[in-house]
Formats: sequence, C-alpha cells, structure tokens
Amino acid sequence: MAMVKRKSTVPYYVCGGVWVLYAALFPLYKPWQFILVAAVSALAFGIMRLICPDVEEQVVEKPKEEKPTGNPELDRMIKDGNLALNEMKRLNASISDPRLNADIERLEDVCGKIFAQVKADPSRLPQIRKFMDYYLPTTLKLLNSYDRMGAQGVSGENIDGTMQRVEKIMGTVVTAFEKQLDALFGAEAMDISTDITVLENLMQREGLVTDELHEAVTDTVNDNVSDASGGAAAATDPGDIRLQL
Repeated sequence: MAMVKRKSTVPYYVCGGVWVLYAALFPLYKPWQFILVAAVSALAFGIMRLICPDVEEQVVEKPKEEKPTGNPELDRMIKDGNLALNEMKRLNASISDPRLNADIERLEDVCGKIFAQVKADPSRLPQIRKFMDYYLPTTLKLLNSYDRMGAQGVSGENIDGTMQRVEKIMGTVVTAFEKQLDALFGAEAMDISTDITVLENLMQREGLVTDELHEAVTDTVNDNVSDASGGAAAATDPGDIRLQL
C-alpha cells in the first residue's frame, strides 16, 4: 500500500462555474470583461483551495511488469513473488496488531531477498520450490483468515482461538523463512571457505603466516563449512513446520 496525495477537484469546478455564470448574466466580449472574470475566477479558485485541501489516500501498488526471462519457472516465481509481496503490503495495512505487523514486515523483507537471490541465480529455483508451493501460500492464507476474522468486530471461541494461533505461529514462520534465505547461501559459503583454505595454506607454505595463525584459521574455516552444510540441508525445508490450524 502507498499513500497518494490527490488534489481536490472542487476549486476547478468553481473556477469554471464563475465563467459560465458571468457569461449567462452579463455580456462577455470586451477585453476588460475577460480580465474581470479571470480575476474573480482566480480569487474563487484560491479560496476553494483553502477550503478543500489535498486528500491523502491509500492505493494498492500494481505489480511491476517485468520482461519474460525465457525461463518459464523463473517467470512464474517472479510473477507469484510480486503478487505475494503486494498481498503482504495490503494485509499489513489492514491488520492493526503491532506485533503481527512487525512479523509481516519482516516476512516481506525476507521474501523480497529470497526472490532477488533466485532471480540473480535461477539454478537455485529447486531450493525454493516447496517454499513457493506450500509455505508462502499457506502463510498468506493464514494471514487472510486472521484479517477476515478480525474485521468481524466480535469475540468468540472460534474467532479468538484461531486468531491467537495465527499470532503465535507467525514468529515460527519468520524464523523458517529466514532459514530458507540462509540456505540459498550454503553453496557460496562452502566455496568461500574452500578459497580461504587454499589461500591460507599457500601463504603458510610461503612462510607468510605463522603456524599458530594457520591452525586458528583452519579451525575457523572447518567450523564454517560444517555450519554451512548443516544450514543448507535444514533450510531447504525450513524447519519442516506445519502451517495448519
């Protein structure tokens, strides 16, 4: 959702009305008469602008039209991703719970980064297939249900209980989505760790680093490789959470 400031049309109608009214009541063919009407209409326009200020209103931003990439699966991800991000904006504007608003904002930010990474490297598409087919649409379904129930303006066992469960699970969803984003960097992290190991070993053979530094760096790199491997495996299926009421 975006805030757009729109000018009131009333001053323009009043300005035009001055010309029509004068022409209907008095002759309008001499230069001084045109000057008089112009001055009166300008004065009326200024007064009405003060009385009728600009109005701010929320509008739903249309998804950006992007050129096809030639990869049908990537094009579908981009289209569905843009729709999901816009739906999150709409829901965030409609829902008034501060804690849930913060979760939705975080989800929107993380999803945007996931889509950007996959768009830059389409080979990562298989990693987010379950995310796109289940986790993301189910999360939007839960938030839409929460929004509809909250709009009823009544309390009840079903409405209150369901809304509380949605509020509770959103923190878990945020964590799962963050793990999905982290998983996209698993292969890159291992490549970087390998490069660091080769570089450090080369410098050690050339006598450019001490043995103590060599051991410290090697231990750090090995820990990073283990973390990257484990994180990638776990986040491909982010937390294996179940988004069901």
